[in-house]
Amino acid sequence: MQRGALLDAARTLLSEGGTEALTFPALAERTGLARSSVYEYFRSRAAVVEELCAVDFPVWAAEVEAAMERVDTPEEKVEAYVRRQLALVGDRRHRAVVAISAGELDAGAREKIRAAHGGLIAMIVEALAALGHAQPRLAAMLLQGVVDAAVRRIELGAAEDPDEITEAAVGMVLRGVRG
Repeated sequence: MQRGALLDAARTLLSEGGTEALTFPALAERTGLARSSVYEYFRSRAAVVEELCAVDFPVWAAEVEAAMERVDTPEEKVEAYVRRQLALVGDRRHRAVVAISAGELDAGAREKIRAAHGGLIAMIVEALAALGHAQPRLAAMLLQGVVDAAVRRIELGAAEDPDEITEAAVGMVLRGVRG
């Protein structure tokens, strides 16, 4: 139960203040635990980050996958893939993952994030192959690049409305995957 409270506090700290806000004193304050108690659950900030990724990324990926499963055609799957990721930008779990990704992490934490991201990209490869792409994995990585750029634009609070950014990204991706 304490571990869950610590992770929830970490999500809040990351989404509100980025990686600099994620400190053991701040975690202790948010949860009402002594700072020494936080160390009983996590040996380092990187360990908190790794566990957040292990817990939150699969939930996020499952939401993207569920959106893709609700539609039929490869183009609809591509659209669902993009739209669902961009819809999740406002979610606290997503803001935490973005903050984590932007931070200075050890090699182990970065590798876990890369592996989780690879799983997300793997979801769209089949749809791209069905659309006739000779290199569907490469196309998936490039498509994810458009999504990542749109995420950054939304996260920055760009001049454009998030819906406009989403529509532009979906349009760009669909025109690109159609060839």
